[in-house]
Amino acid sequence: QVQFVESGGGLVQPGGSLRLSCAASGFTFSNQRMSWFRQAPGKERELVATIAADGISIYADSVKGRFTISRDNARNTVYLQMNALKPEDTAVYYCYVRWNNVNYWGQGTQVTVSS
Repeated sequence: QVQFVESGGGLVQPGGSLRLSCAASGFTFSNQRMSWFRQAPGKERELVATIAADGISIYADSVKGRFTISRDNARNTVYLQMNALKPEDTAVYYCYVRWNNVNYWGQGTQVTVSS
């Protein structure tokens, strides 16, 4: 049974930083691509960043140079370090894996960027 435990969201001022964590279980974490998505109010869910099993990462243009995705296979955890946050980064952030042709999502963690 695939499960995620997300943490690290909160309220931060513009220009601030947050680090999201997603601890995973129920599948072979080290072999899987892991991703972070976000969904802002009234908008569709969008891909933020993704990291392959070999560590190669891809970012949405809107977060390039500000966000960093990483993984710790010993802890079955994927991280999203978010720097230079902007109000438009406000959203619920979800970790995601596709395992055995099924999409799995974390419960989501709220990130609010506001002064």
